[in-house]
Amino acid sequence: MVPLVAPVESNAPHRHLRVALPDFPEDAAVVRFNLRRTLRLRRASVPSAARTAAVQRITRHIATSDWLRSGLTVGLYTALADEVPTAALMRMARQRRCLLFFPRIIDYRQRRMVFAPDPANGRWCRNRYGIPEPVTHHAVPAYSLGIVFVPVLGFDAGGTRLGYGGGYYDRAFAFRHLWPSRDRPLLAGIAFGCQQLPHIDRYAHDVALDAVVTEDGITYFKSRGSRA
Repeated sequence: MVPLVAPVESNAPHRHLRVALPDFPEDAAVVRFNLRRTLRLRRASVPSAARTAAVQRITRHIATSDWLRSGLTVGLYTALADEVPTAALMRMARQRRCLLFFPRIIDYRQRRMVFAPDPANGRWCRNRYGIPEPVTHHAVPAYSLGIVFVPVLGFDAGGTRLGYGGGYYDRAFAFRHLWPSRDRPLLAGIAFGCQQLPHIDRYAHDVALDAVVTEDGITYFKSRGSRA
């Protein structure tokens, strides 16, 4: 694990927004703000050679799983800054004839996000945070996807995810709180092992991960198993 040093502010503000929700006390917001600063520094401090090796192992773990089957609807994000790159997964999913969908923000004020079909040879544009999005008005409901790969800043052994504070993913998958027994989509975080924390306090609006993949392998949470 990479040793911690004094935290600094990230220079990538694309996912820094915080959400003020009724069940999220002010002191908790401060704790999470500080955790995010520390985790950004921890992730950025992974040496280049170790990062390359870790990305290769993460990609191999996913390649040998049953997550990218032909015809499966797959949600995938485009990685930025120090996130685990997803370009290889994108190519793999296309080669295996998965049906790819990418997040697209449709309402910044209400923090609403949908999943738009893979433009493949079509057009992309960058949203106001600098994240590439498909240029299309078509979208599918999040609950219709088979598996969604989720960007992760931090996670713990119980599957609690610490995101970037915008609340877009928690809102997109809020239906999981209404249908707790629903087994689709499987939410799989992608992260380096150094991003794991001993414990993250979970609040009512937090949508937990079903699994996380790091260079050390795939970890499933609760009893969801490997089905996607």
